[in-house]
Amino acid sequence: MPEINYKELNSHLRAVKKGNFSPVCLIHGEELLCKRAFDALLDALIPASERGMNYEPVDNDNVYEAIERVNTFSLLPGTKVVALRDSQIFYSKQNESSFLEKAKAAYDGKEMKKAAKFIASLLGILSLTFDDVNDKASRTQNLNLDLDEFGDDRWIDEIIAFCVDNRISVAAVKDNAGDLQKAVEKGFPEGNHLIITTDMGDRRRKLFKVIDEKGVIIDCSVPKGSRMADRKEQEVVLGERMREILSQSGKTMDRNAYQAMYEMTGFDLRTFCNNLEKLVSYAGTRKKITVADVEAVLKRTKQDPIYELTSAVSDRNTQDALFFTKSLLSAGFFPLQILGAMTNQIRKVLLAKGFTESPHGKAWNPRLQYYQFQDSVMPAIREYDRILSDLLAEWNQTLSKQEEADDGKKKKKGKKKGKKKSKPPATELQVAKNPRSPYPVYLMLLKSERFTKEELFDAVERLSEADLKLKTSSQNPRLVLERVILHICSKS
Repeated sequence: MPEINYKELNSHLRAVKKGNFSPVCLIHGEELLCKRAFDALLDALIPASERGMNYEPVDNDNVYEAIERVNTFSLLPGTKVVALRDSQIFYSKQNESSFLEKAKAAYDGKEMKKAAKFIASLLGILSLTFDDVNDKASRTQNLNLDLDEFGDDRWIDEIIAFCVDNRISVAAVKDNAGDLQKAVEKGFPEGNHLIITTDMGDRRRKLFKVIDEKGVIIDCSVPKGSRMADRKEQEVVLGERMREILSQSGKTMDRNAYQAMYEMTGFDLRTFCNNLEKLVSYAGTRKKITVADVEAVLKRTKQDPIYELTSAVSDRNTQDALFFTKSLLSAGFFPLQILGAMTNQIRKVLLAKGFTESPHGKAWNPRLQYYQFQDSVMPAIREYDRILSDLLAEWNQTLSKQEEADDGKKKKKGKKKGKKKSKPPATELQVAKNPRSPYPVYLMLLKSERFTKEELFDAVERLSEADLKLKTSSQNPRLVLERVILHICSKS
C-alpha cells in the first residue's frame, strides 16, 4: 500500500479491521516520532496484557534471528509481533554524509554512545578502521567528503577516543537486506507480524520497495534543512509536542519563550522535550512559562561548559563527567581551573547535606515538587542560614578581640596599628547565597540525596590530594582529574 505519514497513522489504524493488519511494517525517520508510531501500532496489534508470550523484540539488530522468530508459530494462539528496533538495515555507502550529520547531532546533544554508533557504522560500511581516519588528511581522503561543512573536526577525534576507551569496535556490515527481502516476499505465517524501526530509510533500495508492496511504511522523517519550508515543518512537529506536554500540566507558553527555546536547541526533538519538562517543573503553580523562565533554567547550561561538568559530577554520572573533562581540556581550560570547579560544587553539595541532616532539614523531602519546596523548605533554609551567619559573626568577633589583645602586647615594639575591622560573615558557607533564586538551591538539595555525608567528606579529601598532585607532581593532569572523578562518582 502507499507510504503514509506518521500523522495519518491513527486514522489508518481505525480504518484497518482487526486481523487485517499488514504482515510487515517499516517505521523510519525521527527517533521520538518512530517510537510513538511503534507504540501506537503495537497497542493496536497486541494489548499490553497479552504481550508476555506474543511480543518478541530482537536485540542487536539481528536480522536473521528476527526472520527465524517471525516464521515460528507462537505458543499461544492469536497475533504475534516480532520487533527489529533501531535497525541499520538500510545503511549504505550512499548515506555517508547522513552518518556524519547524525553523529554530529548526537555529539552536540551529548549522546556519545549514539554518536559512536554512527561513526563505527560508517567505518564498517566503508571497510575502514579508526586508524584510517585518525587525522584530517586521512579523513578527507578516505571518507571522500567535504568535512569543512561540519566545522572543526575535533568532535570526530573525541568520538573516536570514546570508541577506543569504551572498546567499541568497527564491525564489518553484512548485506542482510537481501535475505530479509526474500523473507518478506515469501511471507510469514498467518497472524505473525514484523515491525522494523530505523532512523534511515532508503527508498532506492529493493527491500524498501518490497516492504512498500507487501506491507505498510510509516514516514516519521522531518526535514533538517534551514529553508523556510523545512523550518515550518520543524515548527509543526515541535508545536505538536509542546502542546501535548503543556496540556498535560495545564500550562501555556508564550511565543517569545518558544523562540528562545528553539534558538537554544534548534530542531532536536529529544532535547526540546526534556527542556520543556524542566520548565514545567520550574514554573510550579504558575500557569504561564515565560522568556525569563527559559533564561533562568536553560541559558546557563547552554553557555557554561564548566556547569555541565560540575552537574555531571554531583549527579555521579561518570560517563558524562569524563566526557566533559576531556572536552574542557581540549578547549584549553587549565586542570586546576577544572578541579577548582569540581571542588566548589562538592562543597555546595556538602552544605546542602548539612542542612538536610540538621533539625531545620526536617522540612525537606526529595519527593517535593518545586513549588512545594518554595513554600515549605525555603523558609527553613533562610532560618538555618541566619543562625549560621550569626554564629560566624560571633566567632569573628571573638577572634578580633583576641587579635587586639595580642597587638596590645606588641605595640611598644613597633608602630601602632589601626583598628582592625571585624570580618563580615562568610556567605560562601550559606546554603542559599541568593534567597531570591531558590531553584538552584532546590536542585542542589536533590543532588545531595545521591551522597552520604561520609562520601562527601571523602570527596573533599580526594580533591585536596588531587590539587596537591597537580601543583607538585609531574603526573598527567588528565589522569589525575579522571581518577578523582571515578572515585567521587562510584557508588559504595
